[in-house]
Amino acid sequence: QVQLVESGGGLVQAGESLTLSCAASGRTFSGYVMGWFRQAPGKEREFVAAISWSGSRTNYADSVKGRFTISKDIAKNTVYLQMNSLKLEDTAVYYCAVRGGSYFYTQPSEYDYWGQGTQVTVSS
Repeated sequence: QVQLVESGGGLVQAGESLTLSCAASGRTFSGYVMGWFRQAPGKEREFVAAISWSGSRTNYADSVKGRFTISKDIAKNTVYLQMNSLKLEDTAVYYCAVRGGSYFYTQPSEYDYWGQGTQVTVSS
């Protein structure tokens, strides 16, 4: 089992920044991908960003490219999502997830373990 705990969500104004953290513990994979997803009310969960276990490869949804940065601290088993220039449409519950392997899937169903989510609300 893998436990994922997100933190860092909150209420910010449009244009401001926020950094989310996801701490992983438990079973470790020899290789894995960690991803961030989000789900707004009434919408399906969507891919935001992903990072390889080494941190050398990343992938972003077009909607956040250039504004969000995913990174990780291997020693702390923690993944971060730096969110800049936040927009109203970024409001959602943000989840981190992990899957074994090295392929960057963007479908939530491809990920094995999930955190409980953290709310991000962007106001005007």
